[in-house]
Amino acid sequence: MRKSTMHIPGVSDTTDETRTPFPLDQWYVAALSKELTDKPLGRTLLCNKVVMFRDGQGDACALEDRCCHRALPLSSGTVEACGIRCGYHGMLYNGQGQCLEIPGQDIVPPRAKVKKYYVQEKDSIIWIWFGSDEAAEPSHSAPDYAIHSSGDYIWDGAAYYYEAPYQLIHDNLLDLSHLGYVHLQTIGGDAKTHMNAEMNVTAEADSVRVVRHMPNSTPPPTYTAAYPFSGLIDRWQEIEFHPNHLRIWTGAVDAGSEEVNDPARGGFHMRGFHGVTPETESTAHYIWTIATNPESNHEEVLKKVVAQTALTFDEDKVVIESQYANMLSFGETPFISIHVDAAPNRARRIIDRLRTTAE
Repeated sequence: MRKSTMHIPGVSDTTDETRTPFPLDQWYVAALSKELTDKPLGRTLLCNKVVMFRDGQGDACALEDRCCHRALPLSSGTVEACGIRCGYHGMLYNGQGQCLEIPGQDIVPPRAKVKKYYVQEKDSIIWIWFGSDEAAEPSHSAPDYAIHSSGDYIWDGAAYYYEAPYQLIHDNLLDLSHLGYVHLQTIGGDAKTHMNAEMNVTAEADSVRVVRHMPNSTPPPTYTAAYPFSGLIDRWQEIEFHPNHLRIWTGAVDAGSEEVNDPARGGFHMRGFHGVTPETESTAHYIWTIATNPESNHEEVLKKVVAQTALTFDEDKVVIESQYANMLSFGETPFISIHVDAAPNRARRIIDRLRTTAE
């Protein structure tokens, strides 16, 4: 698939030898903890074929997805107490990438090994490090996400695969005005309310923050299915963009009952974690969770919220993949920016800057 050369206003698309396809020296979301079972998990991340598994101590490990003997993907093999065994000739590798055993051969050559990736598992998320110096250890720890571990919320999630560049997913998540048109049956509602919502966009270092308020709104279907609102609602949307993930806190209280700027406000909450990790320059992994705070019937409400959230992502996926296919068809055609593009354009400038390497 050829890459689009469409230009986003205000965002550089320069490509030369001083630039990398993706920001490096970053932790990226590789998987949810629950995805690592008794079988290896193979994924291409930032154009690197990676296999993930748990060792005998239950620790998450990641290696290049290639046996050093005849290059069969290790993800085609099996997980054992000591590591991962190739499904071709049975070579066994530990979590450091060193071959421990060659069936039928007593001596294991020291060079019988594969590349190890640094991983950290925190708050039920598995992060993988991609550095500008492949041999160097990570320069900082992976992000925390206490929403998963605090006990204040119940949550679940899944992984999506996109036939589209990862920054188009960023654009979608940073611009929630589209809810009124794309998600009418779930978290959307009146399109005019969404397009005219009060919005504040700020940027700091490598992050962008968006706060949108929609007072005296009609609650959308997902909200009324999960929470006993008495009528109109005061609704909020708070988005935090980081180069390797986004955090979106949405929700509502009964209209006029509480201040929606209060960090301790009650009402109905949906806290989304969005790990948007490029597979290649034209494909991406989208690893998401949604957390909520039901007043009662916890499991039933969680099931509804997760199902409704998945439905919205199904709808987004159709839009984004269709958008990208059309971009490829039309080639180098400039975009026109409107008021809702302030945050996506800032995020693109951050990514653009982080892709620049030292000469």
